Amino acid sequence: MNLLKDIGHRLGGGDQSQRRFQEDLLTSLLVMAWMVEARDPYTGGHLWRVSRFSRLLATDAGLAESDVGRISVGGFLHDLGKISVPDHILGKKDRLTDDEYAVIKTHPEVGWRMLAGHPLAQLAEAAIRAHHETPDGGGYPRGLRGLDVPLDARIVGICDAFDAMTSTRPYRRGMPVDKALGIIEDNLGRQFDRELGQRFVVLGRQGRLEHIVGHSDEGIPLRECMMCGPTLVLRRGQQAGDHVYCPSCTGEYAVEQQAGQLVTVATGRMASAVDLEPEADTVLITNVVREAARSLLAS
Repeated sequence: MNLLKDIGHRLGGGDQSQRRFQEDLLTSLLVMAWMVEARDPYTGGHLWRVSRFSRLLATDAGLAESDVGRISVGGFLHDLGKISVPDHILGKKDRLTDDEYAVIKTHPEVGWRMLAGHPLAQLAEAAIRAHHETPDGGGYPRGLRGLDVPLDARIVGICDAFDAMTSTRPYRRGMPVDKALGIIEDNLGRQFDRELGQRFVVLGRQGRLEHIVGHSDEGIPLRECMMCGPTLVLRRGQQAGDHVYCPSCTGEYAVEQQAGQLVTVATGRMASAVDLEPEADTVLITNVVREAARSLLAS
């Protein structure tokens, strides 16, 4: 039995309780990845966005639905190894030193070592280990070249880089979509797979990425912290009267209803330690898991 059939059997075989158990296994992976992401105050929604970009690109490339599901899971899990990167490096506002960059470059293999014993580990191995490999062989950690870079990693690598360019970081605002697409286009065949990168550029210029850029969930854009930029994450089901907190400066914001839309308004207060405790977005993760399970069973 090949890998996809085996995974499909794991997720869909047996009775309803067995399928639920396998979905719970996949959920455990995504929760772990979400908690890793929560350490970085400037990457809210990054995993969701990379997963959605990856699904869109894989679909546009004509891949089988089961492949699309696997790649979207890989997109969500690709940065798992950043759990080993110290906070002072993740949040550094200045250029990284060579030694600090060397630490960053360990995260693909650390992520794979974390995941390797999990029953569904092979779903995301390629995306985790190779999303920083490049066609010209100049990537890391193994310096793979050309088609030796797995398909999943070539797709996730494009989507990861695009989201990094269009998202705000401690040292800069996110760049416009057109500029990021231009950078990808200028580096086709070197940093980015030529065919897949060109497909992604076309999707961007058709406006088919706009509903994902700057969002943390479907239809939910990041809100602006008045000090730090777009760092405020609203969750599905959030309502007026709730409070959200900037994970960078810890400022408190009230959620209010204005003109039929939810907005965030600074209260002037700061978050407590309890307010800042990370809590996985179980609704978002459940939706990703169910969609991935359907896709993996499609072929």
